[in-house]
Amino acid sequence: MNVSHASVHPVEDAPTTDGGNALRVRMKDLQGMPGTPGGLALRISQFVFASAALVVMATTSDFPSVTAFCYLVAAAGLQCVWSLSLAVVDIYALLVRRSLQNHRVVSFFTVGDGMTSTLTFAAACASAGITVLIDNDLGSCAHNHCTQFETATAMAFISWFTSLPSFLLNFWSLASR
Repeated sequence: MNVSHASVHPVEDAPTTDGGNALRVRMKDLQGMPGTPGGLALRISQFVFASAALVVMATTSDFPSVTAFCYLVAAAGLQCVWSLSLAVVDIYALLVRRSLQNHRVVSFFTVGDGMTSTLTFAAACASAGITVLIDNDLGSCAHNHCTQFETATAMAFISWFTSLPSFLLNFWSLASR
């Protein structure tokens, strides 16, 4: 059965009855979902905060000596690649006015968002634990880059906080079918 789907062909605007030029939003296209301006804003903020965590942590000279910090760099790098690639997909969908509400596409986004957000959260928690150990318990912040470690950890938590709505909205869309 050959049926045309919205992910293949552009979504047409419904005619307005009030004579105005207002755009109508379909009920399933909530802001924050793939292919919406809100979704693009979430992807860009995920990329910005994950890249900030990556750059700040990678510029310290002694981060390779701690496994949790290496894990943060790897997780932030993966989050950067994932968010940037999906931001490009969102930009394309917005430019050609195509909906990304295909079941397979939403499933792929949901699994990817779930994995990257879990990895980012675990890396941020591990780095926060090591930072607290260095700062409070050992009291050796004078010999380390505690400020940079704390900044990178905070950026990773903010990146996770911005990736969580993407995952939850995709998961909700997948579950509501």
